[in-house]
Amino acid sequence: MKFESFISKRYLVSKHKINFITIISLISVAGITIGVAALIVVLSVFNGFGSLVTSFLVNFDPHVRVEVISPEGFNMENRVASVISQIPDIKNFAPYVSGKVLAYKDGITQVVNLKGIEAKTGNDIYNIKPSMLFGTYDISVKYGLPRIVLGLTLADHLQSLVGDTVTIVSPVGVEKAITQFSMPVTQKFIVGGIYSSNNNEYDESYIFTNLETAQQVLGYNNKYQGFDIRLNNIDESFAVKKILDEKLDARLFSVNTWYDFHKELYNVMKMERWTAYIILCLIVAVATFNILGSLSMSVIEKKRDIGILRSMGASEKSILKIFMYEGILIGIAGTIAGLILGYFICFLQLHYNIYPLDPTRYKIDSLPLQLRLTDFFFVTGASMLLSFLASLFPAKRASKVNPLEAIKWE
Repeated sequence: MKFESFISKRYLVSKHKINFITIISLISVAGITIGVAALIVVLSVFNGFGSLVTSFLVNFDPHVRVEVISPEGFNMENRVASVISQIPDIKNFAPYVSGKVLAYKDGITQVVNLKGIEAKTGNDIYNIKPSMLFGTYDISVKYGLPRIVLGLTLADHLQSLVGDTVTIVSPVGVEKAITQFSMPVTQKFIVGGIYSSNNNEYDESYIFTNLETAQQVLGYNNKYQGFDIRLNNIDESFAVKKILDEKLDARLFSVNTWYDFHKELYNVMKMERWTAYIILCLIVAVATFNILGSLSMSVIEKKRDIGILRSMGASEKSILKIFMYEGILIGIAGTIAGLILGYFICFLQLHYNIYPLDPTRYKIDSLPLQLRLTDFFFVTGASMLLSFLASLFPAKRASKVNPLEAIKWE
């Protein structure tokens, strides 16, 4: 093996003059370098945006949610709470109720989601407290009127400020109200605070209030719609879901993770990431075609050398290895250079923000990047595989050279 690698290195780097084959080899290295660097940078951008979107969505979403889907499940809340409390990975969990209601203020109406939660969960599960812009996180009942917190966009639509009164009209009992000419369930709320979650769904349509008031408004009485769960490590969400699925009756309860809440969005982002990976691999594939061309011409140029090596006792396998090593060395050089270049570009963006974004138009002020070790392995693997395949044909052709034909005129 040392013999074959020594010859291949001599063929690749010990050229006393620049010829056409050398130029093609350099172009191959440059092409692989650009392709690998582009892969690293683009995948890091996808990672950064993916992590950013996930952090925005999970900010108010629970990591895992257990929801009652059958009337029989409403009588088993204590058992569900007991099952959840026995799982060690769970940090906090709490009951909730939610439903569509009509918000009304000064002639302005808006269909919104009213969610009833326990006061302590505003920081333990939903991260509402750190997201408050105006007022305070206050969903208590004072002077007979419950308080609410709502998103910035929704507050703008309703033209509401802290301290204003918003009337909530519940769909519960609407049919009875129509047939018996009675009033539907309504409740006045005082705006205690306004939050910004960086999640348009919450900012535009979610109102939070205390659990007891929401139960009465939405017709749950003393029952819970389900339990929201926050874990110590979000990566354990799927394992916790599996445990809950095994212990709870699927006919009575549904268990969903943060991924399930926005599955379509996450699947689209994953598909875009893999599509970009495949397309950018084509850049590396095109560069490796130059390896095939340069090695094919090298085989023709070194035909006499091949004949001499074969006459000295070198086997077909040794000749195959010599030219395979030459192609792989080109791939290694381009791949290493590309990894260094890609990392350097990401380093500049992370530390010096060479590509800033306008914070008045976007929620961030710089292009998000996240380097992952697995990307370096995937990119390196793809580059080396393509280099190996590009080297295989000319190396096999070299191994089949007839030594007598190669040196008969020498």
